[in-house]
Amino acid sequence: MYGLVKVRYFAKTLFTIGVFAGFAMALSVTANATERPFGLGTLATTAQIAGWDIDVRPDGKGAPVGSGTSADGEEVYAELCAGCHGDFGEGIDRWPILAGGIGSLATAEPVKTVGSYWPYASTVYDYVYRAMPFGEAQSLTHDETYQVVAYILNMSDVIDDEFVLSNETIGSVKMPNQNGFMMPDPRPDGQLSSAPCMQNCEVPTKIIGRARIIDVTPDKQ
Repeated sequence: MYGLVKVRYFAKTLFTIGVFAGFAMALSVTANATERPFGLGTLATTAQIAGWDIDVRPDGKGAPVGSGTSADGEEVYAELCAGCHGDFGEGIDRWPILAGGIGSLATAEPVKTVGSYWPYASTVYDYVYRAMPFGEAQSLTHDETYQVVAYILNMSDVIDDEFVLSNETIGSVKMPNQNGFMMPDPRPDGQLSSAPCMQNCEVPTKIIGRARIIDVTPDKQ
């Protein structure tokens, strides 16, 4: 009996300590969250935001300062990329092919590569910097990334040997399939007669049928 009481007392003590610890933690979080609209968490630092904000827009906005040419990238590519993608982007075993395939997308055997399929040079930069080399993601410097991307684009004849790929020029690169991702909707009901409403829109509603039984599709009326 004494042992049972002792165990209950010990459990109650632990519960009390846990409650006070949780209360203290909540006060600490609240104290650090005065600048947040809902009083939760803490503000991210500039360094933390920079670590996540690494995307590059099609027009080049967001591209980090740096530069590189195809000649610069050949050595980096040979050391870090060729083992999977081949010396000339031909792909090894089942690793992706990077070069070639230009003009093949409309054929019976399309070859989707960086040169034949990807819409923007910024897409290439963003992916290489974010995910490559395989198993060592984000280990490349900004300059090394520009160099590798320049080499890949050169293999697909998108840029020439002398082109300097940089944060200032990446938005100007014209990819062969850039216009292959958005096409006009040919359907009559897909055409807009006026500028689309973007806010406070009133959409007319018309009931075209009612279900006689709740769990079935309405009959045409």
